[in-house]
Amino acid sequence: MQHRVNTPSSPLQIANYRKFWLARFCSVLAATGMVVIIGYQLYDVARSEYGMSITQASFQLGLLGFAQFLPVFLLTPVAGVIADRIDRRKVAGMAALLDVCVALGLGITTELEVRSLPVLFGFAVLHGVVRVFIGPAMSAIAPNVVPSSLIPRAIGFNSIAMQAGVIIGPATYGFLFAADRALPYWSTAVFQVIAALTIVSISNLPGVHSDARKAHPIRQIIDGFRFVWHERFLLGCITLDLFAVLLGGATALMPVFARDILHVGPEGLGWMRAATAAGAALVALWLSFRPLEKNVGVKMLLAVAGFGAMTVGFGLSRSFALTLLCLALLGAADMISVFIRTTLVQLRTPDDVRGRVSAISGLAISASNELGEMQSGIAAALLGATGAVVFGGAGAIVITLIWAWMFPEIQRARTFSPRWEQEP
Repeated sequence: MQHRVNTPSSPLQIANYRKFWLARFCSVLAATGMVVIIGYQLYDVARSEYGMSITQASFQLGLLGFAQFLPVFLLTPVAGVIADRIDRRKVAGMAALLDVCVALGLGITTELEVRSLPVLFGFAVLHGVVRVFIGPAMSAIAPNVVPSSLIPRAIGFNSIAMQAGVIIGPATYGFLFAADRALPYWSTAVFQVIAALTIVSISNLPGVHSDARKAHPIRQIIDGFRFVWHERFLLGCITLDLFAVLLGGATALMPVFARDILHVGPEGLGWMRAATAAGAALVALWLSFRPLEKNVGVKMLLAVAGFGAMTVGFGLSRSFALTLLCLALLGAADMISVFIRTTLVQLRTPDDVRGRVSAISGLAISASNELGEMQSGIAAALLGATGAVVFGGAGAIVITLIWAWMFPEIQRARTFSPRWEQEP
């Protein structure tokens, strides 16, 4: 008698994928919520304890972005190699547990009212180190637990997990911080423990490739960068996101708008961060059922330009409702770009280099986010918060036009297949 093998039609039908989804959700919720609170707490301490002006405190937010980026820049190549040489479940689980230690340290210092900028900067750097290692390992696990035909839908669901965490984390952490300043950090510790236990419980992952441990680590790092360099569309996508968000990233200055421009406090800051994630989550939900398949290059360019335009709208708005709308549309546009880039990485990268390529992609994302925060802080010191955000949004639009010219492969890309059909 022949037994019919039931092929799953959705990633959520796969037990290992459900575990991965829960781990990703908990980890993102904990990490993003804590980042928002660290930023607000640092800005508030700079203003109240150190007597800094709005401009001076804004510059401190820029320095915070650089402090978080420094470990990313130095350790990302190492993290990518580790994700290809060691069981990715163990790497991601250990990183999550290390973040528990960071959260507990922040909770204790907050309870003891150690209101010091060096303390906050120090823990921010440690949190940056954790993010370096958890990102590539976690991203490289997903393609190992679903069939290749379900990867585009899995990426959509991955994005839902990420954006749901980004929505719930900042929104709830803002209220938690208002109720008890240490409560967000205790919550992070709990969620990261759940993430660690869940990710290590995933079963039946393929073993580490035999050649991975034989090759020299430095050689592996070089091979990862070489792979990205020769994939022109991949290179264009990663660098477009890098420079557009580097200029257009407005999240670093949200505490300034929440506290001193819109006057909505930490609760309002939570809603502002959540609005961005809500727009992204709605698009991610749509893409999980209707993944993009055609004209992906042009759609990505339009999405990045829309991201820049909504950034300008956010900077000019003085209405909290209009601000939330601009941020929601900003998140929606950014999600389209993220989906295209992530799908490309997963479908066109061999498993034996996926950790390194994911690390390189993560480095570009972190560079755009953390260095973007530094750029925003410096620009705010020179142009004011509004001028900095408007300048950055306009810059993102200009970058999109330049990249459309420099990388014609992006415009000609119709699908995610390795060989593009060229326009006549």
